[in-house]
Amino acid sequence: MIAALERLLTCATGNQIVVAEVTPLSGGASSATYAVDAFRDGVPWPLIFQRVEGEGGLGGGMAKAIQATLQRLAGAHGVPVAAVVAVAEPGDALGDGFVMARVDGESLAPRWLKLPEFAAARAVLIGQCAAALAALHAIPLAAAADLPLPAGSARDQNERLFDHYRRFGVDEPVFDLAFAWAGERLPDAPASVICHGDFRSGNFIIDPGGLRAVLDWELAHLGDPHADLGWLCVNAWRFGMWQRPAGGFGERAELYAAYEAAGGAPVDPERAHVFEVFGTLRWGISCLQLADDHVSGRVRSVERAAIGRRVSEVAADLLHLLKYGTI
Repeated sequence: MIAALERLLTCATGNQIVVAEVTPLSGGASSATYAVDAFRDGVPWPLIFQRVEGEGGLGGGMAKAIQATLQRLAGAHGVPVAAVVAVAEPGDALGDGFVMARVDGESLAPRWLKLPEFAAARAVLIGQCAAALAALHAIPLAAAADLPLPAGSARDQNERLFDHYRRFGVDEPVFDLAFAWAGERLPDAPASVICHGDFRSGNFIIDPGGLRAVLDWELAHLGDPHADLGWLCVNAWRFGMWQRPAGGFGERAELYAAYEAAGGAPVDPERAHVFEVFGTLRWGISCLQLADDHVSGRVRSVERAAIGRRVSEVAADLLHLLKYGTI
């Protein structure tokens, strides 16, 4: 991998690049991530290489070349992202992947949500996240017309997700109830904005000053802006800080107000709640998918098996949301 990365980076930059070390980092559901310690003209150049790893995964994810293009587009419109350096081509012997700048900061949400040294960051994070979403949602759809982003109404997404759920051959009564509930309430309107699709604690890089970069764009799609707002409030992404519903660091009303103040469209709290329920259901189906990946033998992974055990936790969250409206 080192020689292949040196060739890719040298070609992309026109400089002689030396890669000293490549270190695997923790992977996600469909991607593997590596820290790349490189030198450009003798000067240290810390990078990240991410590529598709394994198979399966809910919806199959997004090709890394498309993700890189979208990340560049978002950055050009004011969303904090890691700068894309180079995209691997089929002949580069690196798989489907791309190289980006390594952004200093903490990516492990349980750390920046709880450690005292990030208290100042948590105090400003609602405004920063709201501004990032408002900037993303303001990008004209025409700017992404050449990108094959999934589209369709939220109701269509619910129907596709239900079909996917039935393929597991699993009967989870709470999920069945939530699908029916969401199907009656999700809007049937055409997509109006570019959604990140996975905008949440755990996909941010945070330093003591707050949000440095938004990560993992592989679930981006065209949709309703409330989808990203609701997803940020899903209980799973609070990492134990359940009393702070917006990402584990803020209140819903605070998030909605900051989003509107940053130029986002007016937020309908009832619609945002529907998308929070739908987001919780999405996470539940992802847990089923990851468990199935392991049990089927497609991707043998203790991590995927462990996440699969959280289906019952998601069912409890859904029951609470459907009965009380909040968690």
